[in-house]
Amino acid sequence: MSEIEKLLPHRAPFLFVDEIVSTDKDTIIAKHVFTENEFFFAGHFPEYPVVPGVILIETMAQSGGAGLKKSGALGTLGEKALFFLASVDKVKFRRQVRPGEEVRSEITNLRVSAKMIKQSGKAYVGNELAAEAEWLCLVGSP
Repeated sequence: MSEIEKLLPHRAPFLFVDEIVSTDKDTIIAKHVFTENEFFFAGHFPEYPVVPGVILIETMAQSGGAGLKKSGALGTLGEKALFFLASVDKVKFRRQVRPGEEVRSEITNLRVSAKMIKQSGKAYVGNELAAEAEWLCLVGSP
């Protein structure tokens, strides 16, 4: 089992974090490469494949959750906690993400408690901003 699989309950084809580059109590940086084999490219769009915006949001949220667990910010609760998206706000898409491109997610922890997590994030391809959003997750257990 990889480090990311230990941190997240998600599995292929719905796991969008390859690496946690850094994490501390305030920020998380993670990476994911969208390969040409991603399941959604077959229908979005076959002639011009583009990563769907909702997948970019999911990528940032997964990065934020994995980084929080890695940092130990939730203490022992973090070991078994599941994070469920409750709201997504201030979403903006700035650039298309295509097959073969690496997305770097830069996440900021706005509020972290045993019951909820509020984060904001930006997704970059190189130095170009692709997407940004804020989200709220409720913390639950299996």
